[in-house]
Parts: sequence; structure tokens; C-alpha cells
Amino acid sequence: MSERPGRVFRDAWIAGVKQHYPGEPKSSYIAPWEETPEWEREAAAAVCGQIRDFIEVSGGHATKLSRDQKGRFVATCWIAQIHKHFENPKPGYVADWDDLPEWQRETDADIFEAVERSV
Repeated sequence: MSERPGRVFRDAWIAGVKQHYPGEPKSSYIAPWEETPEWEREAAAAVCGQIRDFIEVSGGHATKLSRDQKGRFVATCWIAQIHKHFENPKPGYVADWDDLPEWQRETDADIFEAVERSV
């Protein structure tokens, strides 16, 4: 997958973390694209592609989803990527939507909306 979709995802992640994270985020949370591990760049591009495909197959009606629904979609796609790249991921990396911190749920919804705008 091309670099651009992954960068749309990563840029939206960084913006969301800066806006929603309580306090000072870990440096890895806001590391620029060039410093992001290869697996994470691949995962970001894959999830961005899934969001775009979802928007396309919905005939553009995915815009009617609530922020919660949009964020859940991003979170679920991301969890699948974690399982793809890690045999035994930490439980926090594959936590269900309801177990994610508020800042992360808001950031995931922001990612979906950023991809929407880029389509």
C-alpha cells in the first residue's frame, strides 16, 4: 500500500493524541512518520484502506455513522493489524472499545473523519 494513506492515518493519530491525551503523551505516540516502525506504517496504511473501502461500499453513507461507530470501526481494524503483526500482543493493545481510554476512542473517531475528508 502506498505511503500516503498511512500518513493520513498517522497525521490524524498525532493530531488526536495532541488534542485528547491527558497530560504529556509518550514520545512514540507522536513520533513523526519517518520515526514510526515499519509494522506500524503498514498497519496504518492497511486500516486507512479499510476505512476508505468501507466508505466506498456504503455508497458514501458511512458519513451518517455516529462518532462512536466510526471510532469502533477504526479500533476493530487496528486490533486485527496488531494480531497480524504480533503473535502474543499485550492485552492493552487489543482491548475492546469499552476498555479503551476516552482519549483513544476520540482519536480513533478523529482518524475515521480525517480519512472521510481525504476521500
